Amino acid sequence: MVQVLIILIVTAGLLVWGRIRSDVVALCSMVALVLTGVITPEEGLAGFSNSVVIMIAGLFIVGGAITQTGLARLISNKVLSLAGESELRLFYLVILVTIIVGLFVSNTGTVAILMPIVVTIAAQSGVDARRLLMPMAFACSISGMMTLIGTPPTLIVHNSLIESGHEGLQFFTTLPVGLVILLICGALLWPLSKLLASGKEAAVDTKRMRKSPEQLSSQYNLLEDLYRLRIEEGSFLRKKTLAELDLTGRFHCSVIGVKGVHLGARATVPTAETMLHRGFVLHVSGAYEDVQRLAEEACLTFLDDEQEGQRTFSGRLSFSEYGLAEVVVKHGSRLVGRRISDTDLRQTYGISVVGLQRNRSYITHRLSRATLQEGDMLLLQGTWEDIERLGAQETDLILLGEPATEASKAIISERGPVAAVIIFLMILAMIFNWLPPVMAVLVADILLILTRCFRSVKDAIGTISWESVILFAAMIPLATAMDNTGLSSMISGGIVSGLGTYGPYAVLAGIMLGTQLLTTFISNTATAVLFAPIALQAASAIGVSPVPFMIGVSVAASMCFMSPFATPPNAMVMSVGKYSFMDYVRVGLPLQVIVIVAMVWLLPLFYPL
Repeated sequence: MVQVLIILIVTAGLLVWGRIRSDVVALCSMVALVLTGVITPEEGLAGFSNSVVIMIAGLFIVGGAITQTGLARLISNKVLSLAGESELRLFYLVILVTIIVGLFVSNTGTVAILMPIVVTIAAQSGVDARRLLMPMAFACSISGMMTLIGTPPTLIVHNSLIESGHEGLQFFTTLPVGLVILLICGALLWPLSKLLASGKEAAVDTKRMRKSPEQLSSQYNLLEDLYRLRIEEGSFLRKKTLAELDLTGRFHCSVIGVKGVHLGARATVPTAETMLHRGFVLHVSGAYEDVQRLAEEACLTFLDDEQEGQRTFSGRLSFSEYGLAEVVVKHGSRLVGRRISDTDLRQTYGISVVGLQRNRSYITHRLSRATLQEGDMLLLQGTWEDIERLGAQETDLILLGEPATEASKAIISERGPVAAVIIFLMILAMIFNWLPPVMAVLVADILLILTRCFRSVKDAIGTISWESVILFAAMIPLATAMDNTGLSSMISGGIVSGLGTYGPYAVLAGIMLGTQLLTTFISNTATAVLFAPIALQAASAIGVSPVPFMIGVSVAASMCFMSPFATPPNAMVMSVGKYSFMDYVRVGLPLQVIVIVAMVWLLPLFYPL
């Protein structure tokens, strides 16, 4: 017991200190418990097979799909349109959306669904994401108190009531409690969130931002010089490769996409050896007069409508396939003084030059004739893999950004409806108990990957915040150690026996304080398991209804705001928001104190003793 107490204090101290990553501290705590013989290696590693931990990892993939397919941007644009220019209105719209989603989805699922949306909202509105993420996590926990399925502690006390022969909770039994907590925290979160703002850190992040493919496309007006043409029966392009045709040299045009029955439903990035056939649709970049000359001589048909002498590209560029990146011509480069057409980038790397920036002016027409100068910035188009290969091998060009990273962030908008259907079915499976929650999440993950809502499995796995997952998994053995040694029973039993003579309100206060004390250091699920039987015994001993005591355990376990690993929502936003342990204490402690005081007084009124 003494060993566990020492490890608990040291772990808490290191987390508060904040100089060592929280997941490393948690792993050290787990290893120390095993090495001292308090728990077995199997008990130490049990957290990594815990269904909640696996579900948290799986839900990060669900959240990644929401971002990858553009759903996050779609929803965030709607929220921003409602918020206007008001940061206050935006803040409370985020809270409102969180509460609505949380009524039907577990708090873990809610934070996974909304976290990428909130990050996108913050980026687009210029609001510090740190001011939104932690309040969103708190709102997830609050919404969880409004229904039976919202948070694990409520399900635990519900099951404990049934097992002890009492009537269980109904789906909305705890709704009044959740509404009161929402009013209290809703009034305080906005001013308290100012403690989280970090202008210095936000400025650093802004400097590190790289242009997305969509931004590059807009900056160079790529779509204004892009046209769709279909190869007809009499075209001399039929059954020839792009290398044989040399369209860039003959017509000053670049074919940056090819779509046809031989290649699949979507336009793909061509190579020099791509063979063209009748019926193929070409995405051609170039000046309109050059593209028009190509169409006339090669028997091609424009597919874009003409209005007032202008044609507007009506196709779709999927930047999961079409890589766009900028390169800078280095000082002393062998390419200086050479025409772009003589660089052989298409033949060597399968990459087209579709734009040139020089002295803040942009050139997109007849690029093949342009002569390169030192400091020129070229916009390249090709597959992400080819762009990355060029960056690694072409010593005369400096590649800006990281293609692998940009490729993983490229929006796959055409898969948005598929992702929306899969996530909606996952939510229904959770609400109606078609599948265990962890299985519903894993099935959703598999379907999102198989339906290509990510470019690759690597991109899907890359969305997982391993710091949050490991932190939560490695802290579970501490609860086991406290239970095995009797430390948790000694602490909780002492609170109950010491306050029993002062009446039911004092006992309720002691149980809730004890629950929150343990939840500060271990997960709320483990704390609820430990305190639910204690609350039942206490209510029986003083001859009152156990319902307010049991709901008190659920409230105290779920509303532990001052600890990053007490609840899954707190743990999931910690690394994304770059929060320290003390950030949670500064914002969460005042909320906890007020909520506990209010609930000790109100619970017996809502649920008579």
